[in-house]
Amino acid sequence: MEIIAWLKNRGINVQDPELIRQAFMHSSYANEHRKHHDNERLEFMGDAVLQLYSSDRIYALQPPLPEGKMSRLRAQLVCEKSLAMYGRNLKLNRYLMLGSGEEKTGGRNKDAIIADMFEAFLGALYLDQGMTAVENILDEVFEPYLTAPQSVALVMDYKTKLQEYVQADDRRTVKYRLVSETGPSNAPTFVMNVVVDDLVLGTGSGSSKKEAEQNAAKDAFDKMVR
Repeated sequence: MEIIAWLKNRGINVQDPELIRQAFMHSSYANEHRKHHDNERLEFMGDAVLQLYSSDRIYALQPPLPEGKMSRLRAQLVCEKSLAMYGRNLKLNRYLMLGSGEEKTGGRNKDAIIADMFEAFLGALYLDQGMTAVENILDEVFEPYLTAPQSVALVMDYKTKLQEYVQADDRRTVKYRLVSETGPSNAPTFVMNVVVDDLVLGTGSGSSKKEAEQNAAKDAFDKMVR
């Protein structure tokens, strides 16, 4: 199994190869091959591990960052586009197991799928090895952005920027509402509205709800700062 060899080359000897393999199993593959498990539960675990790791590293930065900047930096470091970038930098998407339809529609290069896979991989690695192995992997991809936080601006988290802009004068809440979901299950298109006080500020579409929300926030933010 290539991913197991990949980890072994980094000094990580896997105890449960099937758990690691599951992290790369997209729901389209599981459905097509009648597998009982895909990587969604591991993604849940990986998200928690990632939040703890990033919070720990950001808290330790010198000089210390104020809470607001800490939150913004973490949001940028762990947003979907950033996670997909880490996965590509490590070339982990080559190990993805996709259904034939998802493969044909370019799923191996979709931000949403790679980001989910990356989180699932972290979750599986944590369950198999503990936090030290996770830190070894994340240090490799996070380090450039922690030593030069300004470079993270290349991956813009428009949801955070819009929230900050809207709340500059009051405590209004930004909400996202699903407008539509179209297309086949292996290549859906989501359309989301971003809403404040029942007023639609922007609309965006994407291959995942997260991507559609980001694009809706960008649409709203661009309109508001013109």
